[in-house]
Amino acid sequence: MHIDILTIFPDMFEGVFSHSILKRAQAKGHAEIVLHNIRDYATDKHRKVDDYPFSGEAGMVMMIEPIANCIESLQKIRNYDEIIFLTPDGELFNQKKANRLSILDNIILLCGHYKGIDERIREHFITLEISIGDYVLSGGELAAAVLTDSIVRLIPGVLNDETSALSDSFQDGLLSPPVYTRPAKFRDWEVPPILLSGNDKLIRDWKLQKAIERTQERRPDILNEL
Repeated sequence: MHIDILTIFPDMFEGVFSHSILKRAQAKGHAEIVLHNIRDYATDKHRKVDDYPFSGEAGMVMMIEPIANCIESLQKIRNYDEIIFLTPDGELFNQKKANRLSILDNIILLCGHYKGIDERIREHFITLEISIGDYVLSGGELAAAVLTDSIVRLIPGVLNDETSALSDSFQDGLLSPPVYTRPAKFRDWEVPPILLSGNDKLIRDWKLQKAIERTQERRPDILNEL
């Protein structure tokens, strides 16, 4: 998978993309993540990327020209399955969307800032708008990092144990069941005996039941969607 991220703060991604799963995914060649500074596509000597809105309200708006120049230059190199704008008024991101995006070949993630981007970019370039939650961040960079992590980890070969992604919360419409590790007894707190039984069927049934109970308790809205 090839991911191009358009931002005015590329340094914000350095720590996120140079550690753990995302670092290994790039090293193995499963994912290629390229950062593009939108200021490099501005046409004035000050590399200006924002201006006042025509409406006269407070705040600044990201200008159309630098963003359009950046996207069009990338489109000359490859075809994109999706050009995604991270925005609070986009479709709410979930595991189902992460699964769909993880099988694509080429995507662009556009990080907004200030009061937003010139609407003409959304009308003529953007194919998908995504929100990671009903709240507002200072910019789209954190949202782009979240989205990138959630889809790259699903690419076959990225995780050492490929089945671990399949057992994540939301993959089967349920939250994950409780998990335990050694020691089997700590102080007076013991691991449920069934997990030590060695009976795979009973363990699977227990996990399913606990996943349903946890989902009913914490996220009943998920069960209502099934």
